[in-house]
Amino acid sequence: MEILPSASLAPYIKNYTIVTINQNLDNEVFYPSGYVDFIINISEGAAATIINGKRKDTPEIELLGHLTLPTRLTVAKGTSVLIARIYPHASALFFSDHVSEFTNYATDMYDVALNENRELYSRIMESKELNSKINILETYFLQQLKKNESQLKKVLIVKAINQQILFEQEQLNLPALAKHSGLSERYIQKLYLSNIGISPAAFTSVVRFNKSLQLVLNTSQSLTEIAYDCGYYDQAHFIKEFRKFTGITPSSSRSSLIKNDTDFQQAVNIGF
Repeated sequence: MEILPSASLAPYIKNYTIVTINQNLDNEVFYPSGYVDFIINISEGAAATIINGKRKDTPEIELLGHLTLPTRLTVAKGTSVLIARIYPHASALFFSDHVSEFTNYATDMYDVALNENRELYSRIMESKELNSKINILETYFLQQLKKNESQLKKVLIVKAINQQILFEQEQLNLPALAKHSGLSERYIQKLYLSNIGISPAAFTSVVRFNKSLQLVLNTSQSLTEIAYDCGYYDQAHFIKEFRKFTGITPSSSRSSLIKNDTDFQQAVNIGF
């Protein structure tokens, strides 16, 4: 179930999603989405992420930062989570910590702000209706937005650069981006690390990966065709980059995702 945010939050939050896992997942590949996910466990189910081989049990509230390393997901059947998917440029508006601290990590939000997030979780769990849970979460995000509004100017700059990257969807041309934006290459690098948590090159790689993943999943194109369509040098480069993110080949991904249908695809976090 997917719910759109209010008009005030729509520029920063893509959607709210309820995901209920109807089968046990054991060590399944978790795909880099290009987004930051604020995840609330609204059930008594159990889950864990394994990032770069390190397992972390999912807490009551978790922030999953940008992923650029092989990641796995283990979830018990019946687990339900409420996910707020935050646009890649917008994380700095909701969290005071340096965004790069969340990269390739599943952060227990009680370690970030214990009382604030414990109160948020209690209020969400006390509410029986889904719309009420969303309203509570929206109020939280609006409060965070107000606290961090000084970051808005930089966030909008990063958003504009992201749109250029998304439009081109090929190899990163940082000098051209700098010229187009009127900013120095060094400043753009700094903006990305502080507002997205990864470099412009890493972000471009995630965007390209997600474009390729959609083609792997939704078309019968050969890997060579997909490689060239997505701006990779050749099929070998495509497979190498895909395995860097996931630990598996595009062919293995195609087999797994098609076999397990669209609900499974959503559960394992397909992004752009």
